[in-house]
Amino acid sequence: MLIARLRSVTGLSEQDQAKLESMPHTIKRFAPGECLARQGDRPVSCAVVMGGFLSRQRVASDRTQITSFYIPGDIPDLHTLHVPEMDRDLRSIGTSIIALVPHSYLRDILAKSAALAHAFWRETLIHTAIYSEWIENLGSREALPRLAHLLCEIAARLELVGLLDNGRFHVPFTQQDIADACGLSTVHANRTIQELRRRKLIEWNGHAVDLLQRDRLELLAEFRPSYLMR
Repeated sequence: MLIARLRSVTGLSEQDQAKLESMPHTIKRFAPGECLARQGDRPVSCAVVMGGFLSRQRVASDRTQITSFYIPGDIPDLHTLHVPEMDRDLRSIGTSIIALVPHSYLRDILAKSAALAHAFWRETLIHTAIYSEWIENLGSREALPRLAHLLCEIAARLELVGLLDNGRFHVPFTQQDIADACGLSTVHANRTIQELRRRKLIEWNGHAVDLLQRDRLELLAEFRPSYLMR
């Protein structure tokens, strides 16, 4: 998934792919709601999402605010190679499978390969762009286009790694997760989901989300995916 993610935005030689495939790593499974890292921690490895979803979040004024979701192929704490202290909690949404890769190995391969250094640097820029887009989404859009934008972004990111099937994807999000990501109450989040259903833009059954009219949903959200491909 990591290789698929990097190849979606930049070219990788066979040699660089081999370095990624042979990375020393420890596989860990995290239960729903379990923290991988907490604010103030100083990790010595980076987490590569192999399965499931993670969230980056912090409690502010007694309310949890999710500021990012991470999907398979993402490295949510890549910045800790250079900024060692976590500024937010990293939590598993549903069950997740994570590969922990030592900082020492990553620093070594990045020092020896300009192409990999470029690819990983580009990843940090893309995650910065996603974070900026989330700020604008929360600050400038009403609830309906705000949630529509979140769904469009998740679909586009999953599509890059082959996890979107004809407009359908699976997410373990609860209504509380959606509310925390969109700055809404759970009641408001539920009403917003129901309105998207009423307009026949989405169907959401259990963990399966279907984008029934993706073009119309993207128009409502003012979604432009270019920030995902910087």
